Amino acid sequence: LLPEALERWPVSLLEYVLPRHLQIIYEINHRFLEKIKQKFPTDLDRLNRMSLIEEGGDKRVNMAYLSIVGSHSVNGVAQLHSTLVKTMMFKDFYEIYPEKFNNKTNGISQRSWLKVCNPALAELISDKIGNDWIIDLKKLKQLEKYADDKTFQKKWQQVKLTNKVNLANCIKQKLRINININSLFDCQTKRIHEYKRQLLNMFHVITLYNKLKSSNNKKINPRTVIFSGKAAPGYAAAKLFIKLVHSVANVINKDPDTNDFLKVIFIPNYSVSIAQKIIPAADLSEQISTAGMEASGTGNMKYALNGALTIGTLDGSNIEIIEEVGEENLFTFGLFAKDVLSMRQYGYNPWDYYSKNSDLKQVIDMISDGYFSKNDKDLFKPLINSLLYGGDYYMLLADYEQYIECHKRISKIYKDKTKWTKMSIINVANMGKFSSDRTISEYAQKIWCASPVKIRKPSKKN
Repeated sequence: LLPEALERWPVSLLEYVLPRHLQIIYEINHRFLEKIKQKFPTDLDRLNRMSLIEEGGDKRVNMAYLSIVGSHSVNGVAQLHSTLVKTMMFKDFYEIYPEKFNNKTNGISQRSWLKVCNPALAELISDKIGNDWIIDLKKLKQLEKYADDKTFQKKWQQVKLTNKVNLANCIKQKLRINININSLFDCQTKRIHEYKRQLLNMFHVITLYNKLKSSNNKKINPRTVIFSGKAAPGYAAAKLFIKLVHSVANVINKDPDTNDFLKVIFIPNYSVSIAQKIIPAADLSEQISTAGMEASGTGNMKYALNGALTIGTLDGSNIEIIEEVGEENLFTFGLFAKDVLSMRQYGYNPWDYYSKNSDLKQVIDMISDGYFSKNDKDLFKPLINSLLYGGDYYMLLADYEQYIECHKRISKIYKDKTKWTKMSIINVANMGKFSSDRTISEYAQKIWCASPVKIRKPSKKN
């Protein structure tokens, strides 16, 4: 539902490049609006709202509207996303075509994102429950009965440690940074975007750093915070955030007071190959988008399938993962989607949060005043200005306090290896819904109306 995902093409461009297509679009719009007139003869505002051609100034074709009119099925990719599509973004169209709108929650392939990328865990699972999960992910449910098995937990922990050693070796080779394999691997790997709130994660990193600097008693669990992801070429804020990660890492990783307890890593050139090293090694999966902004998310599924616990907002498919694994087996915080909408509608002042929380104020002031950019004190001010003077559209400051408290709970539970491992096993055991096999089957049956075809195995003669 982000503006950049809902394309609006200039009529002038279509007229120049695809004039015949534009004629057809005009005809579709004419026929569509005639239908709207018949159904709502006195509602002129509705005609303006639903026209495929946006009038006034530079005329544009609303490609999302055209897609809805031209499709027999319109689906969201998570339950929350589908609800918002119907009740917010395309409410007028839902009232006209309620039968078109449906939900098909995204999925991931367990062959790629467990069997291939995490062979040690795949082998451990198969040794316990057989290989059927490879083609029927719901078979993982059988793992639940071993969640309290101490011997199985030890093997589970050993697999995780081996994966962490592999990632640590990769980081040492590529980045020349040594990390503590016994630290909590706290990972956020995804496209760099303000709504995904990597900056909120960095606020937590700096908060931890400040706590370590102000205390002689190092009670904190050692933590390695790993970022990776790419920014769009023209996305200045996202690219500046990547610079911030490197600048913060340069301070924290070299500070003798803290570097035994906290490391910050940015792995460059994020790709599937790199994800397949990071995800099996992760202890914690950061899924902290502003509620109502994430369409679905599949990174959260990949991490959970590999035994990482989730810290997340009630957004996208996080909500459905909670329903499957149980609220007690992951960590949630923050505003609900309806709260975000309400606060935007009736007023939200980020300065209230800045002035009332001394830890938050300290973090923001350090970034703004050049603590992490000595040679250019104004370098990161655009990031801070977008929060304090730009209205904090993605509500980082509103969710900061709950996010920090949630991380405190995570640190406490991580010390209890038995409990953490049990939660990890339960997460994996309940990821059956999130196989792409289920997603594709739903598309085939309920949208494409395609029947499955059995493929005969070739004979030995052939």
